Amino acid sequence: MANLHDIVEGVQDALGNLTPTPVVLQEESTAYDLKKRLEWGEPALSIVDIRAHESFNQGRITGAISMPMEQLAELNSTLQRKHDTYIYGDTDEQAHEAAQMLRVAGFEAVTHIMGGLAAWHEIGGPTEGVEEDASPPTADAFNVVSRLKEDHDTKEAGKAQHANE
Repeated sequence: MANLHDIVEGVQDALGNLTPTPVVLQEESTAYDLKKRLEWGEPALSIVDIRAHESFNQGRITGAISMPMEQLAELNSTLQRKHDTYIYGDTDEQAHEAAQMLRVAGFEAVTHIMGGLAAWHEIGGPTEGVEEDASPPTADAFNVVSRLKEDHDTKEAGKAQHANE
């Protein structure tokens, strides 16, 4: 008789990826990795924008919290140490440095989003902020067929990005 692990793997292979699988965070993540988790509605994650407050106010990933580097260094934050934490900043180097600071401070699962907000824009991730709200939606924003096609194209681009890594 097959063991439980083999049975579960067989069922997953037969059904495909119908349910999310637990994520083990790496030091770096793609914008697509985060978007996929948000689309599945996975709980217990934080998105931290380490850019200056002015940049944060202009535009950010929807749901991100502002915690500039100097504030992050103080660690007087409301971040949960056991939640998965996604960080982005002005540069990948800055975000990597912030992620390292949190790991040293005892945060268990921290990653930085490669490419930051620009990469998030590239895959069509939702944003908010003064600049983001100021640009009116295009006609295609109200066209269901266009939105479904754009979502499909975004997912395919993310798959291609994963394949190239």
